Amino acid sequence: MAKDNKMSVIDRHYLTLDKIIERYGDRPGGLIRVLAKAQELFGYLSREVQIHVAEKMCLPVGHINGVATFYSQFITSPRGKYTISVCLGTACYVKNGQNVYDRFSKLLGVEENQNTEDGMFTLRSTRCIGACSLAPLITVNEDVHGHLTLNDVARITGQYQEKEAEVEAADVGAEPVGPTGYQTQASPPN
Repeated sequence: MAKDNKMSVIDRHYLTLDKIIERYGDRPGGLIRVLAKAQELFGYLSREVQIHVAEKMCLPVGHINGVATFYSQFITSPRGKYTISVCLGTACYVKNGQNVYDRFSKLLGVEENQNTEDGMFTLRSTRCIGACSLAPLITVNEDVHGHLTLNDVARITGQYQEKEAEVEAADVGAEPVGPTGYQTQASPPN
């Protein structure tokens, strides 16, 4: 607890999580609900959060981790501000989804479930998103981008980079300064 007797945000999150565990912990399917709320509160299911849930629910940590890593909705490591999920389900794969994924990987300089150095993007593959008529498609957080071509990759990442530049400029009260064009090839890692 903070020195001025105010609870930290993390402490409040754990208090909220404890209440969720009390409410749903002993119900069928309760663990999934508890883990979903924990992820909502903390952003991801860190080892510390998994241990806390295990202790409070009297379950082995290995069981909690098994559930957290089995279901693709759960995230066990920090994510970038924008998670790019490239659908590799059958319809998207047949319509060049793997090449779209590979282009994002090369452009961002990351592999599966890795974050860019600036913490802006996380790249992941996913199976069917349920919008096969838009194949190939991606989601960037909750935004859906469909009917993609390889040329769309740089444009889409550029849109989110410009959005962040505008937010940062607004934070300092300056005019946004963005690139005049989009990066079309990934820079080699240093």
